[in-house]
Amino acid sequence: MSDNANEREIRLGKLARLREIGYDPYAVESFPFTETAENLKDTTAQREGEVVPFAGRIVSRREMGKSQFLHLSDGADRFQIYVRKNDIDEAAWEALNLLDLGDHLGVVGSLFITKTGEPSLQVSELKPLSKSLHVVPIPKQRGEEQWYGLTDTNVRFRHRHLDLITNPDARRTLVDRSRIVTAVRRCFNAWGYLEVETPMLQQEAGGAAARTFSAHYNAYDLEVDLRISLELYLKRILCGDIPRVYEIGRVFRNEGVSNRHNPEFTLLEFYEAYADLEVMMQRVEDLFRTVATEVFGSPLVRIKRESQDGDIVSEDVAGFSEDEVVLDFGKPWRRVDLLSAIEEHSGLTAEDLSSLENAKAALKNRNVVNPVTGKRINADEERHLGGLIEKLLEVFVEPHLQEPSFVIGYPLETSPLAKKDPNRPGFTRRFEGYVLGREICNAFSEINDPIDQRERFQAQMAERASGDDEAHPMDEDFLYALESGMPPTGGCGIGMDRMVMLLTGARHIRQVMFFPMMRPEGHASDED
Repeated sequence: MSDNANEREIRLGKLARLREIGYDPYAVESFPFTETAENLKDTTAQREGEVVPFAGRIVSRREMGKSQFLHLSDGADRFQIYVRKNDIDEAAWEALNLLDLGDHLGVVGSLFITKTGEPSLQVSELKPLSKSLHVVPIPKQRGEEQWYGLTDTNVRFRHRHLDLITNPDARRTLVDRSRIVTAVRRCFNAWGYLEVETPMLQQEAGGAAARTFSAHYNAYDLEVDLRISLELYLKRILCGDIPRVYEIGRVFRNEGVSNRHNPEFTLLEFYEAYADLEVMMQRVEDLFRTVATEVFGSPLVRIKRESQDGDIVSEDVAGFSEDEVVLDFGKPWRRVDLLSAIEEHSGLTAEDLSSLENAKAALKNRNVVNPVTGKRINADEERHLGGLIEKLLEVFVEPHLQEPSFVIGYPLETSPLAKKDPNRPGFTRRFEGYVLGREICNAFSEINDPIDQRERFQAQMAERASGDDEAHPMDEDFLYALESGMPPTGGCGIGMDRMVMLLTGARHIRQVMFFPMMRPEGHASDED
């Protein structure tokens, strides 16, 4: 942000004068601010004449000779105050005139209703509470002649405090994020899960396929990685006979940035002993229904079409209109078989995908084309069949998963921590949840066979040796815990940022993060 070159010096001069006349905006004394602007507005008519304190940021000012009308904002709403020169002493009147839009002010006065019907407070005492040394872009209220706020996303995300001041919709989204996280915690606590914390710095960062951020542990002279998942430590707790655990925590994946990916993000993972995939699906359904109802008042969530990234919504899908998306989390999610869905939308059969060789032949003969890029799908680029199947899922199936859906049955090669499906060689007991064509959760029937798990890790190490730096590492401490005995377990992970995006209609992950990582000022734009 760049102010007028002289503005900061002007405001510093006002600050010096305030201190000269006995009003230090940064003094240590507190101010008895006890009520919100909204509450004062709602109750002034019943409380006229009552003396109350109020404090907030000055967001508007209208001078009328020896009196002034100002609006103070507490962040969520604004309340009008009325100051007459004859009601306060000369020093206080001078102090008032040394204040600017953006400064914080505390006042004490009597509640009344103006001739125009606006709840207000007639000031008898005032106290400057902070001095803004920069011009704060204060928006006018909707309904006034002009509405303006910050529109430059680089400025909004880099200086989030200004975004919170000037953009009510952005503020509402971020407040809703906190309410959603609180509601999630309340759900799992009610279901008897124990919330725990696991290490962020790990010698073996496992539980997902991702590049890591590395750090040096000076006390132990040890190279460590920031965690990429919560999974392996949470499972160790189940090995200690605590049957239901969850964690909401930051994880770090040293990968690309996009509208749905940020290298540092918040992950929810939960694990339940003696549970299977059906139990996990029920948990996910119950979670979204409960959170939507608690935070937004209904399991029906309406999202404006323009808030989505691109035209991803088909108008012929039930519950979708030209202007908005209506998601019903009050009903069961669709169950979709992975291979059946690929066959439906690409024409490739289960036989075509029974081996990498068959898949290569089928793709060569059928000339299957990516409908988004127009490019031919090239099986020769894939190391194994599982990777190819998941690419086909992404290209052909995901765009059709608009309403809440579970895709079931994932390949063995891409699911190193999921139990094998005994009825389907080469596949696992795993599902992913999708809404609006986007992955929202990932769940397994967790491996509790330590011999099978060791073999999977060994296969991953072979992949790593052949050049896949995202293959899962060998984790002997985790294997030792499994060898001590873990009950049959269902587990699930949900990206909290994506959950918030979905429920609020945000189109970019930065909109739901208070402080997303940005390039240093002066570098290339961070907009994608």
